[in-house]
Amino acid sequence: MIDPVNRRQAVALTLGSLGVASLPAAWGAETPKRGGTLVVGASQEPRHLNGAVQSGAATGFPSTQIFASPLRFDDKWNPQPYLAETWKLAQDGKSLTLNLRKDALFHDGKPVTSADVAFTVMAIKANHPFVTMMAPVEKIDTPDAHTAIIRMKTPHPAIVLAMSPALCPILPKHIYDDGKDLKTNPRNSTDVIGSGPFRVTEFTPGQRVVLERFDKFFLAGRPYLDKIVMSISPDTFSQVLALQRGDLQMIGFMAVPTELKRVADDKNLVLTAKGYEGEGALSWLAFNLARKPFSDKAVRKALAHAIDKNFITKALMGGFAQVDNGPLMPGSPFAVTDLVLYPYDLKKAAALLDEAGYKVGPDGSRFKLTVDYIPGSSMTKAVAEYIRGQFKKIAIAAEVRTSADFPSWAKQIASHDFDMTIDVVYNWGDPVIGVARTYLSTNIKPIIWTNTQSYSNPKVDELLNEAGQILDPVKRKAYYATFQKIVTDDLPIDYLNVVPYHTATSKRVGNVPTTIWGPLSPLDEVFLR
Repeated sequence: MIDPVNRRQAVALTLGSLGVASLPAAWGAETPKRGGTLVVGASQEPRHLNGAVQSGAATGFPSTQIFASPLRFDDKWNPQPYLAETWKLAQDGKSLTLNLRKDALFHDGKPVTSADVAFTVMAIKANHPFVTMMAPVEKIDTPDAHTAIIRMKTPHPAIVLAMSPALCPILPKHIYDDGKDLKTNPRNSTDVIGSGPFRVTEFTPGQRVVLERFDKFFLAGRPYLDKIVMSISPDTFSQVLALQRGDLQMIGFMAVPTELKRVADDKNLVLTAKGYEGEGALSWLAFNLARKPFSDKAVRKALAHAIDKNFITKALMGGFAQVDNGPLMPGSPFAVTDLVLYPYDLKKAAALLDEAGYKVGPDGSRFKLTVDYIPGSSMTKAVAEYIRGQFKKIAIAAEVRTSADFPSWAKQIASHDFDMTIDVVYNWGDPVIGVARTYLSTNIKPIIWTNTQSYSNPKVDELLNEAGQILDPVKRKAYYATFQKIVTDDLPIDYLNVVPYHTATSKRVGNVPTTIWGPLSPLDEVFLR
């Protein structure tokens, strides 16, 4: 018997194989109004605008407006048509047939064809940090201009979900198939061409991204908005003030408790936590296992015992956040509670360090370390400062290291030049997509949000690779249960909390994005009253 959550996923898989042919209904019976500019606040700066080779919300938000994907999803995990009118997943899970619309155009007027889909999927397989997402794909057959058949060497339970806007933005082959390295292609930032509801008219790094309505967008009458401006500032409090003044109309990925309370108390604003189910964001402390003393499991366990997760969620996050103890979101159909736990215990932490040979030295400390955090996030900074204070209690001299900006932090961590860092990492809806990338030894790469911890366990590799080929959710869960027990014992990461993401909007905003991908959905249905 399938439990309710697993049944939800099984239903979504079935619907995907049948090709549901209806778009998400508009919220309520209100008639959308056409026109206007939506100014959206963002605290992280996108390095470029191409989500096919870059993960994360900073790139994901503009990318999902610029590039259309084969499918989109509603708020109940059901796939919906987008570039693909219909689709069919084979019973053996080894092929997905996409039947594309015949009226979709890129922003330069060229038609979207199966050749673009084939090029993109293989480009994602070769370049995206989510190495497991397209790993089973062997080739894409294109029997005609509007049929793409993705063929896989093994069953792939997450392939339908992988067709989502933030995961599979379809690129124009005629632009990107130029022999240049796709990750550094200048067209990722300049004269960016997609087939989504909005086209780029300005990208000023660190300041703004300006997107204007694409008048030949394939969904008639959409988008409703004339323009979207992504206004970038690392100062999240100033963004809240701008929202209250009316200078901004929407802020996504809000998580600072004082700011959430301020918005909730403002009768002119609307606050919702709905729309982040797909992202599944976790905050954690990642250790660099390639460096001593973090290569010593006893040291990692000692450090974990020195951190009070309840203090973090209740005091630092105002009760908005939930404690997390493992690599999967607590609400995931594959999450289990049989984990190795590290209750707050300073005496045990000190004893473990003594036993491991890290005695207190003449200077009063056992060793020194640095703690990095994501710039532009007051919450990750607060947690880093709290951890520094906790480590001092067990005679560890910790320094909180601040990066100049988000790209600088990402480069530092991607190059494995760190001791430990506070990070926010997404499950991305399915362990195949967003979880395995962090733990597979084959994904130790100089790329952010891969296995930057340099963690290697052959048994974990085996479990994740096997689970990624099983269609039955009950059987998959058994593999993931063992994986969770092992990885919480090895502790390459100390899991802290579920990130309490919210979207704040002016009451003028209609059709606020609350599908499973929330602000990482195309905003073609959003309008201003």
